[in-house]
Amino acid sequence: MFGKKTKAANTAKMHVKTGDQVIVVSGKYANGDKPVIGKVLEVSKKEGKIIVEGVHIVTKHVKPRRQGETGGIVKTEGAIYASKVMLYCPKCDKGVRVRHINKETGAKGRFCAKCGESL
Repeated sequence: MFGKKTKAANTAKMHVKTGDQVIVVSGKYANGDKPVIGKVLEVSKKEGKIIVEGVHIVTKHVKPRRQGETGGIVKTEGAIYASKVMLYCPKCDKGVRVRHINKETGAKGRFCAKCGESL
């Protein structure tokens, strides 16, 4: 039918997964002098966004949900676009592209495109 969306159309392919070490390469969260490196806490494929530990700190006004609970202003990480980060290779000490098959051994997995280190 026309206009009918399938499940595959809603999910975009992401180059990062939850738990990956990433480096911020562009945007206002990328520091020119010191690289901003953090761990991916959450991935939203539908929006194309990720939440990185220690990057894009936002303040939220939280209401108390139960009796006796305190509300207030809470600082938490906000979402950023996944295109603004690259996977971090500790051996190369920079952001790298990913290769899915190792050139030397032929093993499958996620490897650094520069040095061949497993990510």
